Amino acid sequence: MDDVKQQALAQHKKLRGKIEITLKDQLDDPEKLKLYYTPGVGAVSSYVAEHPSEAREYTWLNNSVAVVSDGTAVLGLGNLGPLGALPVMEGKAMLFKQFAGIDAVPIVLNVHTADEIVATVKAIAPSFGAINLEDIAAPICFEVEERLKSELTIPIMHDDQHGTAVVVLAGLINSMKVVGKNLTDCKIVLVGAGAAGVAVAKLLYKYAQPQIVAVDSKGIIEASRDNLNDEKKMLLEFAHDVHPGQLADAVKDADIFIGVSQPGLLTAEMVKTMATKPVIFALANPVPEIYPDEAISAGAAVVATGRSDFPNQVNNALAFPGIFRGALDNQVEKITDEHKIAAAETIASFIETPSPDEIIPSIFAEGLTQTIAEIIT
Repeated sequence: MDDVKQQALAQHKKLRGKIEITLKDQLDDPEKLKLYYTPGVGAVSSYVAEHPSEAREYTWLNNSVAVVSDGTAVLGLGNLGPLGALPVMEGKAMLFKQFAGIDAVPIVLNVHTADEIVATVKAIAPSFGAINLEDIAAPICFEVEERLKSELTIPIMHDDQHGTAVVVLAGLINSMKVVGKNLTDCKIVLVGAGAAGVAVAKLLYKYAQPQIVAVDSKGIIEASRDNLNDEKKMLLEFAHDVHPGQLADAVKDADIFIGVSQPGLLTAEMVKTMATKPVIFALANPVPEIYPDEAISAGAAVVATGRSDFPNQVNNALAFPGIFRGALDNQVEKITDEHKIAAAETIASFIETPSPDEIIPSIFAEGLTQTIAEIIT
């Protein structure tokens, strides 16, 4: 891991960032200058002003996404501020371009309240065809996304929430084929009630209505607790007959463990108390809640992590390029739960015969982005 860190630092310093702007045509003679800038561009500006619904036909609105962060929840590293977020947002822009051909612009904000973030994004929204929110801490991220979705008419998605949820659902669809269970009949323990955890719970319940027991740093999220925010209270809707307790209590007889929390929280002894053929999604990154070899030795049938050096990587890059590609191409104004479920089913379908070591396709799977894009309508 130290070698990777040093190589990453060296490569970023060598390139001085990972993205750049390129031109669709060369500005290499006076005639082109007259068309693309003055005086010709004035005619285009006047036409677009008079026909705003056609702006995407004359500008880059048909292929542009703002990748917006305030740096308060960068990867698993915490609040690194806007400059600390910039390398990640550049990386996200790189993925957009590589996998979907989308021109994405990293925008890091030095404002951190919901009102300030919403106002800033609304102010810059006319420059973009869609907005990808990224690495904004809970609970502010929920309010920011919902307000922007209601106040703007372009696609808005907080990828930390929904990209994670889509790929988790895709992995579970195939995991159920491996272990011979029905997701609706499963007891799921979800550790981590932040942005990703809440979105995962919502989407899984929308898809299959399983029993979901959510756990945070204080224990099982249940009705007698008086320290729950609105999003955690919502999680109570998905659990049945839940009683006070800690993680060790929650995982007893559970079919599925999903961790979007902290390293090392799940022990081998806990895995041994789960139902037969348990499925473990240990997604804390870079150190998972339990390492795959330890989980498998304790009886896990399928293990997924957020890392590329283990089988079954749950990687948002499987989902967001295709979702945004489809939203832009098909002029979709809102990305819905139905879109997310369709994307998850599409991702799952790329594995013809799921196995314990292959429930999720590679992000390099040929045709994946375009296939997802075609169902975002």
